[in-house]
Amino acid sequence: MSRVQLALNVSDLEAAIDFYSKLFGAEPAKRRPGYANFAIAEPPLKLVLMESATAREHGVSGALNHLGVEVDSPDEVTAAAERLGAEGLATEIEQEAACCYALQDKVWVHDPDGAPWEVYTVLADAPSASVFSTEAMCCSTSNPRGDVASEGDPVAAGAPAKCC
Repeated sequence: MSRVQLALNVSDLEAAIDFYSKLFGAEPAKRRPGYANFAIAEPPLKLVLMESATAREHGVSGALNHLGVEVDSPDEVTAAAERLGAEGLATEIEQEAACCYALQDKVWVHDPDGAPWEVYTVLADAPSASVFSTEAMCCSTSNPRGDVASEGDPVAAGAPAKCC
């Protein structure tokens, strides 16, 4: 199953969870400090909430963090990367990226105004908070093992306010 992902910056995670639970009639699929996501069946939507005091140093409260399309397999991520590259879009590929309490394969592109889009698949859950930085909003300082990244290690695709 594919579904669109919408990642929002929020200033009050609990208030946002309460609102979106009522809006979609669903509880979060995953909750961690400063982070929650909903796997909405109808309409098919992955809604990600990222809490930050500045909500988006990275932007303003309620502002878009990034968009994404969740797919079922790494093969679908690879196919998307090939298709997007063939269309002339600049792609940034990440494999086994530790991000937002999950291990993921993904490809990033940006729209003409710079809005980041990812096509991704979740490979495994990562319950350790060490792979998530609420300040950087994800992936900027950790490699897939959750260690501090060193030169040459994969990190978020160029911007600190991405991934889910």
